[in-house]
Amino acid sequence: MAEPARTVDVDTRAGTVRGTWRGEPGTPDGSAAFLGIPFAEAPVGELRFAAPVPVAAWDGVRDATSHGPTPQRGDPGATLIPEPSVPGDATLNVDVFTPSPMPVAPGTGRPVLVWFHGGGYVAGSPASAWYDGRAFNRDGVVTVNVSYRLGVDGFAWIDGAPPNRGVLDWLLALEWVRDNASSFGGDPARVTIAGQSAGGGAVLTLLGMPRAQGLFGRVWASSPALADVPRRRAQAFTRRVAELGYVRPDLDGLRSLTEEHLLELQREAMRPPRGAPGGGAELIEHGLPLGPVVDGDLVPDATPHSIASGVGADVPLVLGATDDEFAMAFRRAEGGLRWVPKKRALKRMGLGEPLRSVWLAENREVGRRGTAAVLGRYVSDRIFRAPLVRTVAARELGATVAATAGAAPAGTWAYRFAWRSPVFRAAVHCTDVPFLFDVLADGRVTGVAGPRPPQALAERLHGDLVRFAHGDEPDWPTASGEAFPARAYDTAVATVPDAYASARPLAGV
Repeated sequence: MAEPARTVDVDTRAGTVRGTWRGEPGTPDGSAAFLGIPFAEAPVGELRFAAPVPVAAWDGVRDATSHGPTPQRGDPGATLIPEPSVPGDATLNVDVFTPSPMPVAPGTGRPVLVWFHGGGYVAGSPASAWYDGRAFNRDGVVTVNVSYRLGVDGFAWIDGAPPNRGVLDWLLALEWVRDNASSFGGDPARVTIAGQSAGGGAVLTLLGMPRAQGLFGRVWASSPALADVPRRRAQAFTRRVAELGYVRPDLDGLRSLTEEHLLELQREAMRPPRGAPGGGAELIEHGLPLGPVVDGDLVPDATPHSIASGVGADVPLVLGATDDEFAMAFRRAEGGLRWVPKKRALKRMGLGEPLRSVWLAENREVGRRGTAAVLGRYVSDRIFRAPLVRTVAARELGATVAATAGAAPAGTWAYRFAWRSPVFRAAVHCTDVPFLFDVLADGRVTGVAGPRPPQALAERLHGDLVRFAHGDEPDWPTASGEAFPARAYDTAVATVPDAYASARPLAGV
């Protein structure tokens, strides 16, 4: 007969929550998980499309032994990260993992890592086993995974509703961490925010937001996908959804649609018009249709512009990307593309001369792998790697602004995840996540990393994030100058000079 799960209670500002011990308390493997703790009221009824409302206090003990409801509904489709959907209304919640679930005095707690999941701002789930904080707990870091509204609910521009509701969710979750981290053994004065893909874009957006300053002290952005959706594009997308649903593009109109129907309309509105470029080409031409909107208030400017103005200049930043984020998008077409000249394929993707020849010259090594690899690298550069180069340049400008004003700017460090998975024969999007969380033992990792992923690489990447969260500076040079260096995570880990030379022609800096 199995022993009953060992539980533990913690008092939060709103009430007591009951979590579960995994492993023996007080040992390196001892980790307590508190799942689905609400930080806001359920965003339904009158609160649908409203700003998040802090959760009301409750009596008694609230169960926190299973994941809370997720904003992601149903099957998200093909995804490399296992991210389950959990039904229910109370979707604005956090998961907390801690090695020492007991209150601590100010300044005596452990560092806190707050994780924002990816999914293109329309999908993703904090309930993934790959986001489990057990390894961070082992290394002395409390972790918090954040759930936030997605798609139309979180980011569509709706007349009569506050814009950037998903961003407001991020802020309220960070305020919850500020107010409750010490109850779980964490130090609210030592908060690192981190995320991957849209989550990486989220933490960069927060870095460039004046209103978010003071809620975190460090930022780690993996494969950041910035949205910075222009207001006109956001309004046009909402009009398209409303037209498809035969309702007005305002609060009353969209509230009249059921959740299921609205998701169907959202998916339809995101499909490119017939004859228009699809996939990566659509993203390159127009950007993401849903995500943080430059509203002139909460998000006052595009993130690189805000960073260049000095916002967040005092916050240390680590950012990086995989070498071939979108290589897998062209794998099925590899056979047919082998007969298509590289220049012709790039022209069809919208890359003209002379930039096309300059970029190809910088990517000769990828060119030897064939046209499919070239297109994968090109889309990767346009969507992830060139924006990273622009962000580094913006940080340099922001540091100059801060220094001129008498402030002390913090450092910026870049990295590349260069390990080529045997599954994809490339370092593709999401492959780095199980290494970052040091969860290679999870059986589903073989689907992206093969049967024998290098544990030593996980120890290096995960270890560098742990040390960063503890307050240490990375042990490689800062990213400064046009030809900046970066840490390259591969079977052998090394510092690479001019690490993003291949993406720089597309960066426009």
